[in-house]
Amino acid sequence: MTTANTETAAKAGSSAHGPATLLILGASGDLASRLLMPGLGGLLAHEPQRRVQLIGAGVEEYTAEEWTQRVRDSFASVDASGPAVDALLESTRYVTADVTGAEGLRTLLEACDSPPSIYFALPPAITEKACAALREVDLPDGTALALEKPFGTDLASAKALNRSVLKLVPEDQVHRVDHFLGRSTVLNLLGLRFANRLIEPMLNNQHVESVEIVYDEELALENRARYYDHAGAMVDMIQSHLLQVMAVLTMNAPATLTAADLRDEKELVLRATRIWQDDATRHTRRARYGAGSVDGRELPAYADEQGVDPSLETETLAEVVVEVQNWRWAGVPILLRSGKALASRRREIVITFRPPAHVPREFVGGGEPDRLRIAISPDEMSLELNVNGPGDAYDLSRASLKAVFGASDLTAYGEVLEGILDDDPTLSVRGDSAEEGWRILTPVVQAWSSGVVALDEYPAGSAGPSSWPAGPLQGEPAERSEEGAELAHDADDPQAGRD
Repeated sequence: MTTANTETAAKAGSSAHGPATLLILGASGDLASRLLMPGLGGLLAHEPQRRVQLIGAGVEEYTAEEWTQRVRDSFASVDASGPAVDALLESTRYVTADVTGAEGLRTLLEACDSPPSIYFALPPAITEKACAALREVDLPDGTALALEKPFGTDLASAKALNRSVLKLVPEDQVHRVDHFLGRSTVLNLLGLRFANRLIEPMLNNQHVESVEIVYDEELALENRARYYDHAGAMVDMIQSHLLQVMAVLTMNAPATLTAADLRDEKELVLRATRIWQDDATRHTRRARYGAGSVDGRELPAYADEQGVDPSLETETLAEVVVEVQNWRWAGVPILLRSGKALASRRREIVITFRPPAHVPREFVGGGEPDRLRIAISPDEMSLELNVNGPGDAYDLSRASLKAVFGASDLTAYGEVLEGILDDDPTLSVRGDSAEEGWRILTPVVQAWSSGVVALDEYPAGSAGPSSWPAGPLQGEPAERSEEGAELAHDADDPQAGRD
């Protein structure tokens, strides 16, 4: 599925809005130079009529020439050029300011030519201080706030941060950024599910055995100890990205593709999500990598990486099994897994279907279940089936039907910035959903912090701890609830038993 229609609409919206200002707090950091500014450069190259004033801010000092060169280098990394890029490079400026103080923020706002989109490229604790300081400043009407994950550090802090930002601007002007929700990825998932009669009726607890959402990386810490050692794999990936992907995968069909309808359906799924069997001790796992080799590169143990505090026992691999307790998905285990310094990169959704009710005994082979695999970045899919092999027609073998989804012309952060600058919150996480992510994983945080779930270890470059069995379950699956059984006959009706 392509994104031509949505891109056309976005272009029309940007033209109607006129020039925009993007104010990046923490502009000297890695996020800004490696992801935000390249995303912005790609957007401007793709939409040459768009005009954006870029203001960078932070406590570091840059001359005008040094800052412009920093922006130019970021744009060059994506080969961004054209009139919109040239216009930004001529006007961009950097302001050295304390972004946690009202006086510094007033100085920054005075430099904005139009109501700004303020992007908090900052650690959560600094973001909270900056939001508190903004309450002492008169914000221009139309100001938008863009906040990176993690949104808060636990459920209580997420609620407090929500209260703080909503005192500044309305909810539809708050963009809680999750770049995994890039427009193309979301629309590809929705197009696959809801535009195919063959697919949608199969995605329920009558036909699906289990779901895995996996984001395994070969990359290790890569000098990110300052952030990662206080987050870990669960907060960095599962609490935000993977729960959001799960919500898009499992939600009911929205009435429209507007922000309100999409975010309503995602929220219903998240409210129904619990840890599998309500047992965070049995159905979650954590580990960190030891010394090893990844793709020929020798890595030290995580605990020996520069900047790491071993006493924090930060996990670099996490698995959490959840269940969406509604009519469609009750009884289906959903594995959320992410890790670093693993043997191979694996970014995919795997839907394993239940075995057929009856296979004639004359067939040989074919013991593998049907599986639908949806790869994330690049977006593609394969459907693995049992088919008659060559020669003896009684021998069954495996076949894979493959397709590649339409790709966006923009990077994930380019799509995020497009939504922010066009006042479109479709790709942003709503406040209540941000809180639900923490609510779902609070039992996991409690179990891990109390030590009842052991911190295992795996050699860098391996698939994980050898003691971990493959698959989403630890122990036997729970019996489906009576409610789930009663609703089973309605599973092919997309509106039956709605939350």
